[in-house]
Amino acid sequence: MNIQHIRNATLVVEYAGKKFLIDPMLSEKGTYPPFPNSLRQDQNNPLTSLSASIEDIINVDAVIVTHLHIDHFDDKAKEVLPKGIKMFVQNEEDAEEVKKAGFQNVEVLQEDTDFEGIRLIKTKGEHGRGEILKVAGHVCGVVFKDQDEKTLYVAGDTVWYEAVQETLDTHQPDIIVVNGGDNQFLEGGSLVMGKEDIYEVHKAAPDANIISVHMEAVNHWTLSRQELKSFAEEKGFSRSLSVPEDGESYTF
Repeated sequence: MNIQHIRNATLVVEYAGKKFLIDPMLSEKGTYPPFPNSLRQDQNNPLTSLSASIEDIINVDAVIVTHLHIDHFDDKAKEVLPKGIKMFVQNEEDAEEVKKAGFQNVEVLQEDTDFEGIRLIKTKGEHGRGEILKVAGHVCGVVFKDQDEKTLYVAGDTVWYEAVQETLDTHQPDIIVVNGGDNQFLEGGSLVMGKEDIYEVHKAAPDANIISVHMEAVNHWTLSRQELKSFAEEKGFSRSLSVPEDGESYTF
């Protein structure tokens, strides 16, 4: 298994001989206005450039879009991805939108989806807590399983809550990718995991390798890579946590 962090939540995952592109945000640096009512209103999104060529990024067997927010599936991705490529989405509503963008091979993830012998399991997520959930909308994660690979859990845009605990208990993943930038609006609290959430993930799965992405790439981040690394050192789980720079990859 190889996991390459491209930027924000965008990953290229090689798993059981297949390549998956997850949550493609492929636009050039500064293409979109900042998310409103949040920090860094003077900085356009994305904040960083792509760490690999688009040609390399989209050379995959399938795409997984956990939800349709622009920092997970943007106009550039809609433009450059082959319209016949296998697209996995979280629900029928998202499937309709992706089909409207011209994609012809769209499938809604289930709890037991099969792709070329690889088991893909849709997992629950909550894109914040309380009232903000009405605005943030539905999201999902995905667990990858194969008899010849370790189990991978890509949690998606979720905070720590009981369904994440249940996923960890049920599937016992060896590798966990969390979206850890603690992104927030000025009101409403965390939209994705902050450092305390990631610590809860570690405590619930102490033997797992955790990779924190979705950091320092869109304007409403509040948790830096360095702060997370320092916190992990302080709490004693730095050996279990990887905080990749854009373009960095890991093999398991």
